[in-house]
Amino acid sequence: MAGKNALRINILVVGSGGREHAIVRSLDYFDEAVCLYAAPGNGGTLLEPRTKNVDLEVSDHAAVVTFCHDHDIGLVVVGPEAPLVDGLADSLRAADIPVFGPGAAGAQLEGSKAFAKAFMRRHDLPTAVYEEFTAETAEDAYEFIDQQAGRVVVKADGLAAGKGVVVAQSAAEAKAAVDASFAGAFGASGARVVIEECLQGPECSLLALVDGATMLPLPLSQDHKRAHDGDTGPNTGGMGAYSPVPMVTAQQKEQMVDIMARAAAALVEEGIEYRGVLYGGFMLTGKGPQLLEFNVRFGDPETQVVLPRIRSNLVQLMYATATGTLASSELDIDERPAVGVVIASEGYPGPVKSGKPIFGLGRAQTLPGIEVYHAATAVTTDAEGAEQVVTTGGRVACVTALADTFKEAREHAYEAVSRITFEGSWSRSDIGLRALPQKPSKPQGSPKSPKSQSPQKPQKPQKGK
Repeated sequence: MAGKNALRINILVVGSGGREHAIVRSLDYFDEAVCLYAAPGNGGTLLEPRTKNVDLEVSDHAAVVTFCHDHDIGLVVVGPEAPLVDGLADSLRAADIPVFGPGAAGAQLEGSKAFAKAFMRRHDLPTAVYEEFTAETAEDAYEFIDQQAGRVVVKADGLAAGKGVVVAQSAAEAKAAVDASFAGAFGASGARVVIEECLQGPECSLLALVDGATMLPLPLSQDHKRAHDGDTGPNTGGMGAYSPVPMVTAQQKEQMVDIMARAAAALVEEGIEYRGVLYGGFMLTGKGPQLLEFNVRFGDPETQVVLPRIRSNLVQLMYATATGTLASSELDIDERPAVGVVIASEGYPGPVKSGKPIFGLGRAQTLPGIEVYHAATAVTTDAEGAEQVVTTGGRVACVTALADTFKEAREHAYEAVSRITFEGSWSRSDIGLRALPQKPSKPQGSPKSPKSQSPQKPQKPQKGK
């Protein structure tokens, strides 16, 4: 790029969740984004002043290409994994449209768990012992489960909307998960399963921008997958997250960054052109960080706590990633922590009723350091002709607070959550609690606060500045 403000482009963001709303709002901070389009977007993107929701069938690649040409789109950001696995980025690049997101070859890292595990094995990336099986080798699967004493994780090979993973507590539960997958519980995605040893330790996510050999790590984050307090209940798409992750040591972080750099280099070695975000899901074990999975897009709700901490120009970063010029980019990180709390509908992660009017969104956003990212919302018109935001699904919104300390961030986030109401709304009450300084079991002095809790730089600029 010739100069700081030389880039002026229209941007299309593909997706409809909280992740996409966070991306849209973060891009909207900068003048380089002339016009923003969200396909299909949600109630939150619709309310953004410079964003227009568009009814675009993203599985129709020709229609997306035509839209981009007709609206002079200079960058497409693909949020969800399914369009990436479907090759949307390939179709756009073939039409000379810059895309933030890998092609179908790179997207296999998420689209096929068997491919991802084999990739890790080929390149000696640390991960759990595993094997893959089909219905024809079900007896071998049972034998492998018994060899691991039933403490295994059973994963449907393909995309299953986050529902294809069972952390088994017994051999019987593991075998039942295998049977269910082969019986069609996850459609074609479950025709093959990956069974791996169950690693022990806390989880941590490291997202990185990758444009080939260049890998730029983003701030660490930690998700809360279980539905209820104390990490109990069923797995969900994510009930909240926080960033950074104080429990991670400098050595562990260095090891994770090294693993991600090796993964990026391995993609180049295999002739896979990867331009987008690479998500490494890690387990912090006694043997060091171990890869649980790769995702080929921003996490949700990790995005909602990572992007608010990035002060660098996101338009320039994403464009550089899409055009293979990331090597000249630098990352400016806000050292203050962020805590994001998901507000869910009654019944989630099971069936939910939509169309519930949401109140208090404006009041929540008047609090300092608060961002409210819509996920499952729409804007309707009531009987008097006034606009009303309503629910459309399970994870309705994520409320993120950026503050000087984790304690303050948690307090501010939950204060904002208390101002947002709709029938049947609920949240976990312990998001980010593990990030607070822990009291020592013996009198050893107070633990030092993480450096990231000391703000040293000004806040992110206002939109358009």
